[in-house]
Amino acid sequence: MAIKITDECINCGACEPECPNNAIYEGGIEWSMAEGTGVSGEYTLENGKIVSVDEKQSPIDDEVYFIAPDKCTECQGFHEEPQCAAVCPVDCCIPDELRKETVEELLAKKERLHL
Repeated sequence: MAIKITDECINCGACEPECPNNAIYEGGIEWSMAEGTGVSGEYTLENGKIVSVDEKQSPIDDEVYFIAPDKCTECQGFHEEPQCAAVCPVDCCIPDELRKETVEELLAKKERLHL
């Protein structure tokens, strides 16, 4: 499952540089699939929408840092644990219960993101 950042976030930014998929953004910032990944062309988002990888997507949160779930692999294939959660001083990076993925699915996503 993807990791999410809760409203308890203090906007310290410690998590952002730790993400190997560039999936973490400051509140209010648009994001794209291409940023920090090796994808090109078009990409099918988890909601089924097909987008250009350079197309800017709406921010998921306007107030606090957020994680783009289409890019989150829980650091599978990179680290032993999600790095955002490891460095968060207020423990607000938690598993997103609405987005359950197996280790195999997360590793497959990692491969798609980093061709």
